[in-house]
Amino acid sequence: MLNNSDVTSALADLERRQVISRIWIGDHTVWKPDPTEIANRLEWLTVTDAMREQAPALETFANEIRDEGFKHLVLLGMGGSSLGPEVLRQTFGNAPGYPELIVLDSTVPGWVQSVADAVDPAKTLFLVSSKSGLTTEPNMFYAYFRNLVETAVGKESAGRHFMAVTDPGSSLARLSEEQGFRTVFLNPTDLGGRYSVLSYFGLVPAAVIGMDLLRLIDRADRMREKTKPEVPIHDNPGAWLGAVMGVLAQQGRDKLTLLTSPAIASFGLWVEQLISESTGKEGLGIIPVAGEPLAAPEYYGEDRLFVYLRLEGDANGEVDSAIDAIESTGQPVMRLDLSDTYDVGAEFFRWEMATAIAGSILGINPFDQPNVQAAKERTESVLEQFEKSGKLPAMDETALIGSLLETATPGDYVAIMAYIPQSSAVDSAFEDLRRRVTERFGIATTMGYGPRFLHSTGQLHKGGPASGLFLQITAEHGQNVDIPGTPFTFSALADAQALGDLQALRAAGRRSIRVDVGSSPEQVIRKMTKELASA
Repeated sequence: MLNNSDVTSALADLERRQVISRIWIGDHTVWKPDPTEIANRLEWLTVTDAMREQAPALETFANEIRDEGFKHLVLLGMGGSSLGPEVLRQTFGNAPGYPELIVLDSTVPGWVQSVADAVDPAKTLFLVSSKSGLTTEPNMFYAYFRNLVETAVGKESAGRHFMAVTDPGSSLARLSEEQGFRTVFLNPTDLGGRYSVLSYFGLVPAAVIGMDLLRLIDRADRMREKTKPEVPIHDNPGAWLGAVMGVLAQQGRDKLTLLTSPAIASFGLWVEQLISESTGKEGLGIIPVAGEPLAAPEYYGEDRLFVYLRLEGDANGEVDSAIDAIESTGQPVMRLDLSDTYDVGAEFFRWEMATAIAGSILGINPFDQPNVQAAKERTESVLEQFEKSGKLPAMDETALIGSLLETATPGDYVAIMAYIPQSSAVDSAFEDLRRRVTERFGIATTMGYGPRFLHSTGQLHKGGPASGLFLQITAEHGQNVDIPGTPFTFSALADAQALGDLQALRAAGRRSIRVDVGSSPEQVIRKMTKELASA
């Protein structure tokens, strides 16, 4: 366990203020005097009790889906609706005979088309996942895939290929009833999206792919019991992690760098949203750095905190060696051990509690997202212009990455925001670019595909510290994919989101540029890397 006298003092202060017991009784003043969007966002503390009761019914439902011969489950969602399931997909896959999970959380037309090409609509179940039912992207996805399913099986049978997870009384709940969805799972309302992975939002897709729900819930509950008020605070794993996160961020070590065993690498996708949206506001925040390529210790600045999630029995040699080398230089390191993959259930709860505690230390409300709306509103404005004129406003001329990075100073970080389809080749090119930035400038890098990251790190980008350098990557879409019932295509929607996001960053005074990679994303990204090497 990381030994820091200020962390020890923070734990003592948490104990003095009775923060743990106050969290468990729902005392919003742990964070802010105003209870708005706090007191009604604490159901994550007890949601596994309800889910334990529902687990047998969920498993019966999953067996029904399997026995009907569905080959794929396509989840249509964003942010808190999609990132937890994506972690479960990558970590566990599907059990034999159960449908394969595909998560769609991008409006980039090539991405949408790749999902359509990968499935047979007649043998696919679609899960529309949205707390409010008002999120633009899932609604567009639904319109598109509903049309494909109706073409494949007819209008009368199409509804049986759709289900939903949403809040009671939402527009999606009403739509589910009107359009004959197979079923709708009504989630507890007192849950924010990023704290919902252990509710229906995470457990419905987990059940359908054949996971052992009670085993996952048991692991979460074991961790939950360790965070109760009766546990001494120095033995509370959530309090420890939260105190480390909060105190070291106050000391300038606000780049929480997550390293993982290979089998659980996707956990960072979920942690990014949890920490970014919860702490990135009021000019404060912890910057989660996930998926960053390993570098030699000398390239890491004094703004880092390293947390290593180590899965026993995994291929840990490379990360073990890297962590030992990093720690030997005096960098702060926390090691969290997992006995098997189902321990991600425990980690979900540990990090939820830790983030809530870090929020208390930082003096912010971890349950709101005041800056997310800025990009949404600007996107809506851009789309309104499109409807009137038939074209989008002009985007910035493409810039050189060097013009952005020449402003870098110690403590800054680079956020890569890619509105392009993901591929192994593009992933590899971005890895090399991130490594070059760290080695050349000594600063951290984050990376996300758009518009997924708008529902993940977007709050931090606009509301957090002004230490970000924002590199937006756009490309030629090469194809149009129509959205039934709307005047625009997925191409127009994705470009509008990119433009709206860049406008919101600029309005917040963030240093940002756009680089268009045309029809050759990998090649242009590698060219940028070479430019940095020779600068």
